[in-house]
Amino acid sequence: MKGRDIIIQGDNLKALEALLSEGRGESVDFIYIDPPYFTGSGYGAYSDVWKGGMEEYLSELGSRIALMRDMLAPTGTIAVHLDWHAVHYVKVEMDRIFGYRNFVNELVWCYRSGGASKKSFAKKHDNILVYSKGKSWYFKPQKEKSYNRGGKPYRFKGVEEFEDEGGWYTMVNHRDVLNLDMVGRSSGERTGYPTQKPEKLMELLLASFAPPGGMTADFYAGSGSFPFCAARSGRGFIACDSEKEAADITRSRIDSLSIEYDSRTIY
Repeated sequence: MKGRDIIIQGDNLKALEALLSEGRGESVDFIYIDPPYFTGSGYGAYSDVWKGGMEEYLSELGSRIALMRDMLAPTGTIAVHLDWHAVHYVKVEMDRIFGYRNFVNELVWCYRSGGASKKSFAKKHDNILVYSKGKSWYFKPQKEKSYNRGGKPYRFKGVEEFEDEGGWYTMVNHRDVLNLDMVGRSSGERTGYPTQKPEKLMELLLASFAPPGGMTADFYAGSGSFPFCAARSGRGFIACDSEKEAADITRSRIDSLSIEYDSRTIY
């Protein structure tokens, strides 16, 4: 088996088959993927148009997720990032591959950016489906602020309270609704990749589902935010994308961390 950290440019189906043939099955603790959303649009870096409709989309995505399941360690988890276009269809596909009882969470990432419609509520959230490989999995609860009603102290016995500019609050286990800003146009982390996800979102997922020093993978790497945050946190990574632009951006971000990795091209 070659080095731990890998960036692959090429078809992720072939990449998964190659990794499994090398004996890397059941070696990954946490997989995050941000695949096409079935939007019917092109994004310059890649196309999200499916001539065969939803059937083709689910067939291609499902065949890859099935191999990702084989990559996961027995206590591993996978997070699939989608939006309203296809999340309900993919949920059924994930139930088929992982089993309905291995559904862990539906996380809702809320943001403010983007357009609005005059015919419906503004669509301002994505969905992240989390599934486990088996009956037990790694999870570390994260904390968030919960502001008291009226911003005043409750003074309940045994409850530790804090105060900041927003008022009084307690620290509670993080809810499944994630209020995090998108990557702003003037943000220092912006790469120019059209569907880049924020590092804070990646960091939250990694801290929750990937053990310290563990192995991670992203087979739709895009802007490279997930492997970059994984590497920066001391976790191992496998990153794959079919597009040269995405692979180049990912390599550039990892290179900034001065981390050695294997670079491959698979067609």
